[in-house]
Parts: sequence; C-alpha cells; structure tokens
Amino acid sequence: MLKIFLLSIFLTCSSFAATIGKPAPDFKLKSHMGKTVSLSEFKGKTVVLEWYNYGCPFVRKHYDSKNMQSLQKKYKNDVIWLAIASSAKGKQGYLAGSGEAVLKYQDEGMAAHSLLLDTDGTVGRLYGAKVTPHMFIVDAQGTLVYEGGIDDILSADPKDVAKAHNYIAQSIDELKSGKKLSHTKTDAYGCAVKY
Repeated sequence: MLKIFLLSIFLTCSSFAATIGKPAPDFKLKSHMGKTVSLSEFKGKTVVLEWYNYGCPFVRKHYDSKNMQSLQKKYKNDVIWLAIASSAKGKQGYLAGSGEAVLKYQDEGMAAHSLLLDTDGTVGRLYGAKVTPHMFIVDAQGTLVYEGGIDDILSADPKDVAKAHNYIAQSIDELKSGKKLSHTKTDAYGCAVKY
C-alpha cells in the first residue's frame, strides 16, 4: 500500500516537471526589483530561462566576456529573458534578497528582464536545472522547446566564446523566422546548481 502511495506521489509530481514539447510549468518568484514575476504573465512571448550563479567559473566565462549581456541586449525586443538564482543560503551564488540582487544585476551589466530569486530551489528542481548556466526556452504558446547548454564548447575559458556555436542565438533566430528548432536538447555544462 505504501509503495502505491509513493508511486502516485511520484507520478503526480513528475507530471508537473518540465518536459520538451509540453507546456512549461508556471512559477512565481521575486525579482531583483522586489516584484513577483510569473512565467504565465509572458504568455504570447518567447521566454529564455538562464540559471545563474555569479561565483561559477562557467557563468563568469559568459559574463566577463560580455557574451551573456550581449545576447540579452540583442534579443531584448524578441524575448523575455529571466535569469534565475537557485543557490541556497550559505552556498556559492546565494543572493540574500532584492537589495543584494539589484546590486548584482547592476554590477553584471545585465539586460535580462529580471533576476529572479529561487533560494529554496523549487523552480530549479521543477525544471531540472542541474548546472549554471543551464538554459531553457519557452515559446510564445507556453511550450518548452529547448533545454541545455548555451553553446557547444564545454569550457570555462572566455576565449572559447567567439568560436563556439551558440544554441540560444540559433534557437531564438529560428523561432523568430518560424523554423523548426535544429536543437531541442543539448548538453548543459557548468557548475552544479547549489541547492
């Protein structure tokens, strides 16, 4: 009887997990500005979810080279870009609240719509975010269409950015032109999310 009960809980929980080709699970998180932001408020727009940890060398690769900010700026009119910090209190990358998050947003020169605080890791686990930066794209219909790495060179070396094939840029461009995505799932690489 206990096994059946536990199985039903697992199946119920897993039915809400993020899956390519299925509706992206909705969530609500506080932003760096102290405002509650939900995924559902952006229905009708493409949304990029970027898992972020300012102390991770792989995140530093993309922020110190200005690659991440350039993408956020380039696609500002085409997508809603949400950076999500899921680091727990006492762990690398933890942001204590909106005040600290606003300073980090400014220090990084972010152009994301919001930096969201997921300190209990609920949204990160819901999406199966394993590393930073782990990237997800939700299309205008609310369907999860991409999950994986930002590019195809699994390194923390900023010099690799220029020669890498950027999956996020390619996917956004393909969505804009109504094409089928060339990649829906790739290898995400980076530091483990600090749940």
